[in-house]
Amino acid sequence: MSNEVVVSLDIGSTYVRAIVCERDAGGVLKIIGTGVRPSTGLRKGVVVNIEATLHSIEEAIEEAEMMSGLEVADCWTGIGGNHVNGINSRGVVGVIGKKRDAREREIGQEDIDRVIEAAKAVVIPTDRQILEVIPQNYKVDDQKGIRNPMDMIGVRLESEVHLITVSVTGAQNLIKCVNRAGFRVNELILQTLAAGRAVLTQEEMDLGVVLMDIGGGTTDMLVYLEGTPYSTYTIPAGGTQVTSDISIIKNISIDNAEKIKIDSGCCWEKMLDNDEKVIVPGIGGRPPMSIPRSQLLVIIKPRMEEIFKLAKQHIDSLNLPRPLGGGVVLTGGGAQLAGVVELANNILRLPARIGTPIPTQELEGLVEEYRTPAYATAIGLALEGSRRLGMDSGERGSDMRLGEKKNGAFIHKLISWLKEEFA
Repeated sequence: MSNEVVVSLDIGSTYVRAIVCERDAGGVLKIIGTGVRPSTGLRKGVVVNIEATLHSIEEAIEEAEMMSGLEVADCWTGIGGNHVNGINSRGVVGVIGKKRDAREREIGQEDIDRVIEAAKAVVIPTDRQILEVIPQNYKVDDQKGIRNPMDMIGVRLESEVHLITVSVTGAQNLIKCVNRAGFRVNELILQTLAAGRAVLTQEEMDLGVVLMDIGGGTTDMLVYLEGTPYSTYTIPAGGTQVTSDISIIKNISIDNAEKIKIDSGCCWEKMLDNDEKVIVPGIGGRPPMSIPRSQLLVIIKPRMEEIFKLAKQHIDSLNLPRPLGGGVVLTGGGAQLAGVVELANNILRLPARIGTPIPTQELEGLVEEYRTPAYATAIGLALEGSRRLGMDSGERGSDMRLGEKKNGAFIHKLISWLKEEFA
């Protein structure tokens, strides 16, 4: 049996990353090709220039194809940004039972599917669509906190789910870019959900953890409670705003400001040496100048503080039933800024760490180059895509949470729209 190809596509506001993996019969992934290209067609996670975006996608996947020696036909694509929203909902149904016998109401898959459908019956604006339905827990009669109600005896079944909704046009434009680049979208997957798959441990998710994906245009948050997503939130600020601040205040180009931020940026005073200097390139023929690194900190720190203070406001507004014992995990390109862990710990009052892809038995080829926060989403998309392929083929169906279904109807609806668009 030939190995299956799994391709992930992380379309961000600053970079597009593609990863080509091979999945063997046992479900183990091996990274065999990667491609990275600058992204100029997105703003805050939303496509604003289709031509620029599709060219970045083409180039990133072509680079991954050349490295892997394989031809790519389809991919698992991430979606995130300002137009993503999450809500919690509850559904209740009477148990029909496997045997449809009123005397022996044993909960079956049909009952679970029905209660999930009931939980999805919420009023959302016509310009939005449900992307993911993630079961949190179930209640059978008076028994709460059940993870798997299958085969239990009961009369009344309740479910609590986390619904992730997206802008229909935002999703349509993203799929349109991938299709016009010559590839097919298997499914759209929430980027923070994918990143969590790559960087979080089960213990952190069980204790409660905040995942913060600090991207270029936005900072996407996903709060886990008791092992499942509880809240999805987007802060409309990220690393691009930090770069812009440096560019404006120091009168240098965006490219030079980005390089200085990456090489010398810091947002925590105690990490600086008093005599450290940074060379700032001149523009218009003016000579470069040397400035103390502390001047960069004065520019960078307020913007990063703003991001973490907005995150804290959101966490405080949730009124969580228990403390977040897993703390906060920072990932994305912005998490590579020096001092970001210390600043997050100070403002959020939670233990913080950098989220890098965790080596597991189901992933091979995770060399040091890919063990960075910038690759978390792309690697998580490959892992999640492989998991969903396994559920399709029945190879690893036991990994599927009860009641969780692929939202294929949404993708098919968008693909049908695209066929009509290009007819």
